[in-house]
Amino acid sequence: MKLKLFTLLACVLSTTYIFAQTHSTEIGAETDNDSYLLQGSDRYYTDGIFLYYRHALNVNESSKLENKVLGFEMGQKIFNPRSGSIADVNGVDQPGLIDRPFAAYLYVGSTLNFLYKNESNLKIGAQLGTIGPYAEGKQIQDFVHDNFGFYHPSGWEYQVNNEVELNLSVEYNKLLTRGSWADVSLSSYANLGNGFTGAGVGPLVRLGSFNQLFNSVSTQSTAIRKETVAPLNRHEIFFYYKPMFNYVAYDATIQGGLFDNHAGLEITKDKEPFMFSQQAGVAFSTARFVFDIAATFHTLDDKEMVQTHQWASVTGLYRFK
Repeated sequence: MKLKLFTLLACVLSTTYIFAQTHSTEIGAETDNDSYLLQGSDRYYTDGIFLYYRHALNVNESSKLENKVLGFEMGQKIFNPRSGSIADVNGVDQPGLIDRPFAAYLYVGSTLNFLYKNESNLKIGAQLGTIGPYAEGKQIQDFVHDNFGFYHPSGWEYQVNNEVELNLSVEYNKLLTRGSWADVSLSSYANLGNGFTGAGVGPLVRLGSFNQLFNSVSTQSTAIRKETVAPLNRHEIFFYYKPMFNYVAYDATIQGGLFDNHAGLEITKDKEPFMFSQQAGVAFSTARFVFDIAATFHTLDDKEMVQTHQWASVTGLYRFK
């Protein structure tokens, strides 16, 4: 009898431990840069910085949802031509060297992530931002280059003009198949706005120790208020590969503002409608921290670019409550 009581108590305590170690809130940052790949490049999508706040909301246990996460973010992306300096040997700018426009995108945004027990999720988002000089791309790049021993940028007077951007997004993921140490999911997105309009689809392959898609680094859902389904693993550590086919209907960092008259020194280009991207990385989590380190390889963005481009991303989050 005592043995049965002890066994029952152990099971209850074990279950409580498994389901109680959750954190409903996380904050963190992401930094993107092509120099992280140690190739000596400084071109195209050259720098990005993002701040994140995510909070898990209450979910009715009888619903199909397992998790619901509200997110807020702000960020900046900076784009160059093949080099951040278009000056020739005599120090004179050569606008003909601009094969992708100088541009920056500065924004604030919010997302709402619905994560279902069947391991699908629907994430909707909205961003309000600006391109052009108001996005502070020149100032940030000048500061970094002048204070960390890089060349001084030149050519930002040719950047795209100012325009306020409103962009909407939706992302859908769905588990397709899973084994003991590997799984494959469908990943897709669509954007609509005067800054960015397009869509993409492709598989996500994970190898290692991962969790379900409703509580995973893969779907930005490591914040969770209450677990009603036991996680596959206490902590995640896995490699992933995500190839994606992309259609671009509009990109304001290439074509300039949709409603702008493109006056002044602004230099814009024609976007490539179809692109292929590949992302490979490693993600892992501890009791409090989440990390995601990835490299992205991207085909040409516009019809005059002379090379493909690539960059690396480092994301770190701290979970609490």
